[in-house]
Amino acid sequence: MPSNRYISMKLFLLVLLFLFPSLSWAEDVPWRHGFSLHEDLKYDEDFTHFEYVNPEAPKGGEIRLAGIGTFDSLNPFILRGTAPLGLGMIFETLTVQSQDEPFSEYGLIAESIQIPDDHSWVAFALRPEARFHDGSPITVDDVIFTLQILQTQGHPFYRAYYANVVSAEEVGPGEVRFNFGDSMNRELPLIVGQMPVLSKAYWQDREFDRTTLDIPLGSGPYRIARVDAGRSITYERVEDYWAADLPVNKGRHNFDRYRYEYYRDVNVALEAFKAGQYDFRQENVARLWASGYEGPALRQGRIIMEEIPHELPTGMQGFVFNTRRPAFRDPLVREALTEVFDFEWSNQNLFHGAYTRTRSYFSNSELASKGLPSPEELELLEPHRDRLPERIFTAEFQPPETDGTGNIRPNIRRALALLAEAGWSVSERDRQLRHSTTGELMEFEILLDSPTFERVCLPYVRNLERLGIAARVRTVDATQYQNRMNDFDFDMTVGLFPQSLSPGNEQRDFWTSESAATPGSRNIAGVRDQAVDELVDLIIAAPDRDSLISRTRALDRILLWNHYVVPHWHSRVFRVAYWDKFARPEISPKYGLPVDAWWVK
Repeated sequence: MPSNRYISMKLFLLVLLFLFPSLSWAEDVPWRHGFSLHEDLKYDEDFTHFEYVNPEAPKGGEIRLAGIGTFDSLNPFILRGTAPLGLGMIFETLTVQSQDEPFSEYGLIAESIQIPDDHSWVAFALRPEARFHDGSPITVDDVIFTLQILQTQGHPFYRAYYANVVSAEEVGPGEVRFNFGDSMNRELPLIVGQMPVLSKAYWQDREFDRTTLDIPLGSGPYRIARVDAGRSITYERVEDYWAADLPVNKGRHNFDRYRYEYYRDVNVALEAFKAGQYDFRQENVARLWASGYEGPALRQGRIIMEEIPHELPTGMQGFVFNTRRPAFRDPLVREALTEVFDFEWSNQNLFHGAYTRTRSYFSNSELASKGLPSPEELELLEPHRDRLPERIFTAEFQPPETDGTGNIRPNIRRALALLAEAGWSVSERDRQLRHSTTGELMEFEILLDSPTFERVCLPYVRNLERLGIAARVRTVDATQYQNRMNDFDFDMTVGLFPQSLSPGNEQRDFWTSESAATPGSRNIAGVRDQAVDELVDLIIAAPDRDSLISRTRALDRILLWNHYVVPHWHSRVFRVAYWDKFARPEISPKYGLPVDAWWVK
């Protein structure tokens, strides 16, 4: 029988836990210098710098870059307005991700991190030297305020991203803990670590959800030096930056200044680069990479062109159907319109054979579905079999192919058969595609924000015309485009769904039924599917790498076979062109292009 002393001590401890629930047994959880999704950190506690930087890189000089379009706000955390490029450099985060590991983070504002075995919370011990640019310390109050303001007034993306963070509290001097409730989400500690920390004193008396051109208070390696609204922005390196000598920053942030000049047109921007008006560009247009840089500067070696390999998942780029539009609600219609995009002809005639056709939302990674579903995938898919396309279980997804000559008659025949099955046929009277019951004409607009894609869209439009479809291309300025995308006010557009090696909470913003009804979300296709919702939750809760792979592949199959996009193409290299004034480290990381580790020669 327990002694009275034992019972009294136990009651005392229970009272403590009731009065001070934050005490729990956190002292049994070790503090770490970093953490990863599956406990496989590359760098130990004594590391001095990342492998892909030069810790002796000299500081100084300027790098000039280009933006396309314009900007009208210096608040990047809300739905309204368009923020300029580079603005993230003025804000610091709790942790920083390395670019040579799949998903690992190391302390930045946070000196150390605690995570229990069940991943039900994460705690950060803040560095006492962490400062905002005005010299004020970064405190636990600032961290808690940031979470609350992003969850309540920030861009809808943050509300989805932090949906399972139920509270944040101070648990000791300079220590903050984020509680995750009942969520089984191994990624949440890393997601919280990526959170930028804002100054409560600066923001609490301002309207956070309004656009502004007031220079915000930050804590990062750069501050805003000059702003010419909509035209240019210059950042200058903070000389007394509090984190300059941390291992995660050694060899980084080498330029004294970043200057972004904005151009209305991609072609004008390229000519400005060739004329020496800015220094560095990453090229995404194969035609321009093949021949657009020709000129004296390239021949004389003053402009350098490089292809730097990477191992990043390529994600999915494609023509995105807005399934909120009645004409695109039927998967048969979407599949039919996929048939007449002639990738092989485009690759030969427009891209100089530079691209590979995308066959997965997670291409270039082990997460991509292939072959038939594995037993583990079938276990996930079978409960939804009645609501899923049968081919998910019987065939490997392959996008339509052509012979590259421009002759797509077999594809047109298949497309017309699919459209007929969906209730659409070509009218003998006017040779236009109409619904067999209502007589409605099949017509839609492809919305773009740059003329660059017009040369890809126009051949596709001509093929759609051969089906009797009245399609047209409309290019608008960046601000109008963003506003229309935020409101899902489009029929079809060119969209990109980037992916990482460790998909998680961001999938909610891409695919779930809730995000489909949330203005500003990245679920631009309007996906509303119970099976998708459940798989996204399972991906977030994946307990290990093997289950994450199976769950992601199952999701991939559902998205592919429902034809939400007409798949485009991808490349497995970074194509960069720059003036011969820079040097870069000998080692390139697998999962990024860290230009902040370059320096002026």
